[in-house]
Amino acid sequence: MPSDEPQLFAGTSGFAYPAWKPGFYPADVPAKRFLQHYASRLNSTEINYTYRRLPTPKSLGDWVESTPAEFVFSLKAHMKLTHVLRLKDCSSFLEVFLKAVDPLRVVRRLGPILFQLPPNLKADTSLLADFVALLPQDMRFAFEFRNASWLVDATYEVLSSRGICLCLAESDTLVIPHVLTSPFTYFRLRKTEYGPEELQKIGATADKLLSEGRDIYLYFKHEESPEGALYAEQVLQAHRALENQTNPISVRA
Repeated sequence: MPSDEPQLFAGTSGFAYPAWKPGFYPADVPAKRFLQHYASRLNSTEINYTYRRLPTPKSLGDWVESTPAEFVFSLKAHMKLTHVLRLKDCSSFLEVFLKAVDPLRVVRRLGPILFQLPPNLKADTSLLADFVALLPQDMRFAFEFRNASWLVDATYEVLSSRGICLCLAESDTLVIPHVLTSPFTYFRLRKTEYGPEELQKIGATADKLLSEGRDIYLYFKHEESPEGALYAEQVLQAHRALENQTNPISVRA
């Protein structure tokens, strides 16, 4: 299970992409072993499946059995909460959703739950405050706002009051301000392409936040090609190399 020390969790949004062969998945790896191979190279994934369906206990059990003990799953919150009910009058379904994903929490394999709000949902801090008051404080949650009206101090204050993360998302058209509202940081990196210097900068930012005692969850966009997974692997490998230099293993004769 994850360490109590600050950790960098890096991966992509999803993993079940046959088009990632042979750039990421070897040509002879069957789809049923994608997650196992993915978890041999990366240590987290953001699951989009939970946006449309409640996971079954069997599915959750299969995910856990296919991955090492230190691997964590971040989950996108169900669309009924964010896009149908739009955070309003949803305490009953929120309870159903949290109960469905609880097996991951019990075995300490659950990362943050991401609430991705629709672009046409404009800021309403009273609505947000009422909703986050329903969220248990022994779990981690992040909010991705896709309407710029939310990106104001009043929103950040609501999130900070409950230790909930402002998701630091970026794309070719929108970058969320680097405002820290929780003891951990959640990045969604959605640009079309990242060059070596950009990846180095992302890694340096993550390492700085780790040094401040924050866990980092960092997810690149999935595409029909495996670049996102390879970007995540580069960031994770660079971090581990730096970590090994900082804390070399001593060998006794």
